Amino acid sequence: MLRFLLLFQILYTVYQGHYNFESGVPGLNLPNALFLLVLLALRFSGKSDEVHAKALMRGPLLFFMAMLVLAFAIAQMRAPGLFMVDLTYLKNALFSPLLYFMYLHCKQDLKNTRLLVIAVMVVAGLAAVQAIRQGFDYGIGTYVETHRAAGPFGSNFRDANRAGVYYAMFLPMFIGLALFLQDKRWRIAALAGVVLLTMALLFTYSRQAYFIAVIGLVVLLLRRSVLLALVLGAALASLVGFLPESVTQRVAETQQKGPHGEEKVDESTASRWEIWAGALAMWQANPAGVGQNRFKDEIGHYSAFQHFDAHNFYVLTLAEGGPQELAALLLLVVATFRLGAWLRRSMPPDDPEARALALGFSVTAFCMALGNLYGSPFLEGNVMGTFWILCGLLERYMLLKTRQAPASTALVVGGADRMLERFPLAARARGLSARRP
Repeated sequence: MLRFLLLFQILYTVYQGHYNFESGVPGLNLPNALFLLVLLALRFSGKSDEVHAKALMRGPLLFFMAMLVLAFAIAQMRAPGLFMVDLTYLKNALFSPLLYFMYLHCKQDLKNTRLLVIAVMVVAGLAAVQAIRQGFDYGIGTYVETHRAAGPFGSNFRDANRAGVYYAMFLPMFIGLALFLQDKRWRIAALAGVVLLTMALLFTYSRQAYFIAVIGLVVLLLRRSVLLALVLGAALASLVGFLPESVTQRVAETQQKGPHGEEKVDESTASRWEIWAGALAMWQANPAGVGQNRFKDEIGHYSAFQHFDAHNFYVLTLAEGGPQELAALLLLVVATFRLGAWLRRSMPPDDPEARALALGFSVTAFCMALGNLYGSPFLEGNVMGTFWILCGLLERYMLLKTRQAPASTALVVGGADRMLERFPLAARARGLSARRP
């Protein structure tokens, strides 16, 4: 039952926006209720947890959560609004990172932990299939702003950018498995995932996501082989002409010609720069921050764009939570990088699966950080929830892996000792050979 609940929560975390139901309790939605149900199942499962190590990201995560609470308090003191709306926003922001702790201590053995990691990947593939279907339904002949696929991450084109960040973030996991696994069947499955997420990424028409995906691919290819990176890079460059015309149109929109032939950026890019300048002015006027969930209400006082999102979570964090929350955010991002480094150091040298997961996650964490430069999905549970789940699962996976290795070594040594006890002459010969120069 516990394993089923853990699997279902992975699936529902991504699809919570499409299948949401009122719980009847103010401020408590279905994802929160499911979280509490899994927590109770863990508490009363009767199983002991094999993992007792302190969570690697515990300190940075708790510090970031504390700064979210402080930003909530600032909002209530400075510009009080609808209290329950603000409290619900805070609650949803705090719930998603808690999935890291839940799956780190999910009381599953190595086999089932591996199954949960596979489930995260399968759900990413399912989410990609939905975006691909939307893309083909819209048509791929000419780029139309309202024909951008959002997959399960929203109901219309306005959510396409966050969908693009999700696909670009998880794409390196599939690329890492395809490059570093040795089992042919799993490599084929990983390549299928690469194709699905790449197609979904294209149909979001998110230029930011395109850039992130290319960076992730380049880093992993260089880690695998410089020669392979050059060969595949040349091959992919030659295939650019076969991309749908709508994709090339979208990329070409970044640079446009002015009335006198001068180069200029498109309106979407230019507006972000103006919003960021307004956010900086907002912070200068309010050094401690304007308070959580107050950016859209305030940005109209500092720029020409009223009720707009910051389109950059780092800028949003500085404006709403002040430098203290930005510092907490940066420490948390660095903690994900350190988790990736720990996975790489801890992976058994002769285990291609552990190597693939460690390298894939390291680049995934980097892509997550990039994904919040031109967007602000960091507190969105359907985008970031499975990332936190993956953090907890891979930390648990590697702890169980490293615990398993010494046990197998001890078994071999013990067997050799018993053999020498049965054959004393062999023991004497072994001693003589050990002393021989």
